Amino acid sequence: MIPPAGRLFVHTFGCQMNEYDSGKIRARLGADGWIPTDDPADADLILLNTCSIREKAVEKMHSVLGEYRRMKKQRPLLLGIAGCVAQERGEELFRRYPDVDLVFGPDGVPKIRELVAAARAGERVLDTAFLDLETYPFVSDLDPTPSGVGAFVTIQKGCDNRCTFCIVPSTRGAEASRPHAEILAEVNGLVARGVKEITLIGQNVNSYGLKVPGELTFARLLYAVADVPGVERLRYTTSHPRDMGADVAQAYRDLPQLASHLHLPVQSGSNRVLKRMKRFYTRERYLDVVAALRAARPDLVLTTDVIVGFPGETDEDFDQTLSLLDAVGFVGSFSFKFSPRPGTPALKLEARGEAVPEAVASARLIAWQDAQRARSLAWHRSLEGRRVDVLVEGPSRHDDGVVCGRTSQFVSVNVPGDPSLVGRTVPVQVTRGFTHSCRGVMAA
Repeated sequence: MIPPAGRLFVHTFGCQMNEYDSGKIRARLGADGWIPTDDPADADLILLNTCSIREKAVEKMHSVLGEYRRMKKQRPLLLGIAGCVAQERGEELFRRYPDVDLVFGPDGVPKIRELVAAARAGERVLDTAFLDLETYPFVSDLDPTPSGVGAFVTIQKGCDNRCTFCIVPSTRGAEASRPHAEILAEVNGLVARGVKEITLIGQNVNSYGLKVPGELTFARLLYAVADVPGVERLRYTTSHPRDMGADVAQAYRDLPQLASHLHLPVQSGSNRVLKRMKRFYTRERYLDVVAALRAARPDLVLTTDVIVGFPGETDEDFDQTLSLLDAVGFVGSFSFKFSPRPGTPALKLEARGEAVPEAVASARLIAWQDAQRARSLAWHRSLEGRRVDVLVEGPSRHDDGVVCGRTSQFVSVNVPGDPSLVGRTVPVQVTRGFTHSCRGVMAA
C-alpha cells in the first residue's frame, strides 16, 4: 500500500525546461507532504520527466524505465512518465507498460497534485490535454531542493515556430508568456534564498510578451529582472536569431548584470538548408545579429546548436556550416546528426529519398566536433595569465580542496579554495586552459 505521502524521486532527461518543470513538480507535491529523495531505491513515487527532441533520449528513457519497473515488482510504489515523450506517446506508453500508473505531458505539471492523488486512489491516469493559453497557470511554488548559486526561471511555455526538424510545438503546445509580475516575484524569492545568477528560460525568449497586449517586451523584462536587488548575473536561453532585436543589443550596453555569453542556435550555415529548416533567417542575417551584439558588448562570446546531415544537405552546405566556426568564433556548441522525429515536416524530405547516408552524416559530425574542440581549446588557452571574476558555484566533484565556478563569459574555472567561497565572486588568475574548462589560482 502506498503511504499518504512518502518520498519522491524525479529522474529528469533533456533541457533546462525539463529541469525547471521537475523543480515545480517537487514544489507542488511538497504541499501534500512528498519529500524529495536522490535515491530511487528509497522512493514511494518515481517520475520520469522525459525528452523527445532526439531518438537517443527516448531510447535512454525506455532503458531507465526498465530498472524502475523491476523495483516496482519488489515493493509498492507509484511509477509515472511525464514530459515530452508522455505528451507524444501517451496511449502507446499505457499499452506498452501496464504497470505504469500515470502518464502526463508538460501541461500536467500545474495539475500534478490532482494527478498523483488520482493515481494513489487506484486510477491509471493519462493526461495529455493542453491547458487554455489565456489562463495558463504557471506554477509559482519554489523548488524545495536547494537552489544553489544559480536558478532557472521560466518566462514562457510552448513555441509558435515550426522548424521542420523540431517536435517541440507538438509536445509543449502553443506559446504563452508568463505575466512579468509572476516572474519578478519568483526572482525575488530565489534571491532571498541566496541565488545570485538568474537564467530566464523559454523555447524562444525573444518573442516574450508579443502576443499579450500591454506586456513587457523581452528587452524590457531583462531590465526589470536586472533591477531586482541581489541579482548579480543574468542569462537567458533559448534565443531565435530571427527575433533578436536592437533593443536586446542595447540591453548589453546598459546592463552590467547581463552575462557576456549568449547561446544563439544557428543550426546550419547554409542558406539553402536554413530555408528547408524554416528558420526564417539567412547566414548573412545571423552574422549581422552577431556583429550588432558584439558592437554593444565587445567581450561577448557565443555558443550554438548545429545539426548535420539534414535531409538534402550537400558537402557544400556542410562546408558553409563549418566555415561559421571561423566567421563567428563559437567557443562551444551542441552538435548532432539529424534525428527524424515523428510528425515533423522533415520526414517528408527523407521520404523523397533525400536522407543523408549515415556514414556521411557521421563523418560530418566528427569533422565539426574536431574543429570545435580545437577552437574551444585555443579559446581557453588564450585566457592563460588573465585575471577573471569567478562566481563560485560549489566544490569540485573530482578534487578535494578545489572549488569551481563560472565567469561572465560562462567559462568553467577550477581553483583551489574552501567551500565557504560558494556564492561569492572572487578574482582568479587563469593558469591553464583545457578544452572545456580552465584552472587557476586566487588572485591578490
